Amino acid sequence: MADPTNGLTYAEAGVDIDAGNRTVDLIRDSVRSTRRPGADAEIGGFGGLFDLKAAGFTDPILVAANDGVGTKVKIAYESGRNGEVGIDLVAMCVNDLVVQGAEPLFFLDYYATGRLDPAVAAGIVAGIAEGCRQAGCALIGGETAEMPGIYAGRAYDLAGFAVGAAERGTLLPRGVAAGDVILGLPSSGLHSNGFSLVRRIVELSGLAWDAPCPFADGATLAEGLLVPTRIYVKALLAALKRTDGIRALAHITGGGFVDNLPRVLPDGLGCTLDLDAVAVPPVFKWLAAQGGIAPAEMARTFNCGIGMAVVVAADRAAEVGAVLADVGAPAVRIGEITAGSGADRVVIRRHLAL
Repeated sequence: MADPTNGLTYAEAGVDIDAGNRTVDLIRDSVRSTRRPGADAEIGGFGGLFDLKAAGFTDPILVAANDGVGTKVKIAYESGRNGEVGIDLVAMCVNDLVVQGAEPLFFLDYYATGRLDPAVAAGIVAGIAEGCRQAGCALIGGETAEMPGIYAGRAYDLAGFAVGAAERGTLLPRGVAAGDVILGLPSSGLHSNGFSLVRRIVELSGLAWDAPCPFADGATLAEGLLVPTRIYVKALLAALKRTDGIRALAHITGGGFVDNLPRVLPDGLGCTLDLDAVAVPPVFKWLAAQGGIAPAEMARTFNCGIGMAVVVAADRAAEVGAVLADVGAPAVRIGEITAGSGADRVVIRRHLAL
């Protein structure tokens, strides 16, 4: 039997409990900054609490979503720019809540790495807290896992979990019909999808993460690619309170227009898209040119400039468009709802101007 006075410690095995405690101390103020009615946003307990009555709900339906950031994190930790992906983590979850008409209430994160660096972890959580503030939800808990032998070097991964609520009878989609108009809300850039293809294109280009960005003056390539996902929550919740002309919302994530729009359409309905109306951001034009990517492939892989689709009644399109502009989310008309099924549910009549 080994001499217990000379035995191994958990730290020698690669897990530093003291580093975990330092991380908690560093992130406490970030977490507290996300307080909202219903949650005090304190950490340290075994579970987070939320009071629906204090949040103002009377007969709520809870809506939950979880997501990650994908291989975008690889660019973050290789370039040393770790804060933005915290915003992405929140965005990918809360945008999935608001499309169902739900208000995001609280968020929890999971951060796993091979060796815990408290400064890196604090930067990520600061980004998560910023995302929560943008969405109006409280960061009520999370988990930091130090996993030597699973993650190498600076590598880490993130997962997020969000819960929201809507009063009974107000959930989306509702009443979508042929003839409805599809409006598009601009994205901030790539958001958090398609990064395995992005990284492959960058590899073929030979550019380093700190190279001058070929599509954004004054930025490095990493900075141009790590622009955080736009959070649409506050604008869309404000619009939903001011007009009942919105029938459905679709978060344009992995799968692009082709795979995401059918998720909010009843059986027997499809849509026709005129994507030449979209002002395509330079990052997508660079990727398409550098990778020789066809317009149809771009539209199924990336958001290409539209991060959220809004389905509205045809006779209310002008009204809804005015409301969206007034709440800071100006929209462009990108198509209409039609009869459709199977492989023909999404027809791109006019392709992206790449």
